Amino acid sequence: MKRRVGILTSGGDCPGLNATIRGAAKALYERMGDDVEIVGIANGYSGLINGEWRVMQPHEFSGILTRGGTILGTKRTPFKLMRVVGEDNVDKVAAMKENYKEMKLDCLLCLGGNGTHKTANLLHQEGLNIIGLPKTIDNDIWGTDVTFGFHTAVDIATEVIDRIHTTASSHRRVMVIEIMGNKAGWLTLYSGIAGGADIILLPELPYDINNVIAAVEKRAKQGKTFSILAVAEGAFDTEEARMKRKEWTARRAKAGDTTATARIARQIEAATGFETRVCVPGHMQRGGSPSAYDRVLSTQFGAHAAKLVENERYGVAVAMKNHAVTENKLEDVAGKTRLVPEGCDMITVARRMGICLG
Repeated sequence: MKRRVGILTSGGDCPGLNATIRGAAKALYERMGDDVEIVGIANGYSGLINGEWRVMQPHEFSGILTRGGTILGTKRTPFKLMRVVGEDNVDKVAAMKENYKEMKLDCLLCLGGNGTHKTANLLHQEGLNIIGLPKTIDNDIWGTDVTFGFHTAVDIATEVIDRIHTTASSHRRVMVIEIMGNKAGWLTLYSGIAGGADIILLPELPYDINNVIAAVEKRAKQGKTFSILAVAEGAFDTEEARMKRKEWTARRAKAGDTTATARIARQIEAATGFETRVCVPGHMQRGGSPSAYDRVLSTQFGAHAAKLVENERYGVAVAMKNHAVTENKLEDVAGKTRLVPEGCDMITVARRMGICLG
């Protein structure tokens, strides 16, 4: 009996999506041969809602191991709107279930981050056979030690910090580098340590600007002619940490600073007189070819997903725990964010190295 397996990629793109698609497809073909058919769904859950899909051929999964992005296309379809009927009068959940049946799927692989996993769990609760695969450069999916895309982003962000070092030292500047990560600071923490940043500011640890300024001044007194700050885009100061989003957004607008990095740079320059600049590498951090580590991890995850399909084990999300590939129940991980905990090893390492955490 032929099995039909759907695949979609949802949310932001990142390196390793194509490698994971390839890993799942090749393992399915290897194990099931002509008894499996793979259906590619375009543009994430949007494609599942609107019926954008096609049956794919084995050759389409060759040559994509090293490609960044996703051959299926992706789109953000917020989980909070899934049960909201908009102006188009489309019941999104009903449409996804209907198209799942229309495609005659036996199961659906959903590659994505936190929002993707929440919708995957919703579809599982609605009776569909779902398997989640953890993608995000933020490394913030609950229940897995690592997500594919993270290590590549660390490599890229680290290279940015490396390159900023040369211009910072040449011009004797303070450089504030904005690293992606709105809620979780894993990427900033790892790349900051790898790149030799002097100050690392994370969303999980609200900073006191006076401590940051003191750290810059301490380096100057030691004869250090520059300072490097790795700042997560979601970093908050101690005052903002006590505010609601509307309040701190208004506070920043009034000050003329829309981002944490812009405000930090202005405050450092005003307090110290040191020339201070901001660098925002932005989407470069999640673009391009996946690293060797992420190619291996993506292949492991894809192959494990194929095993789950073969064994008809659904309602789960693939994960890496203690260096072994396994899976969690979707209901146990959906809606939970894996933040950097206060006592984690890397925080301890940073502090022992004399890195200021604000």
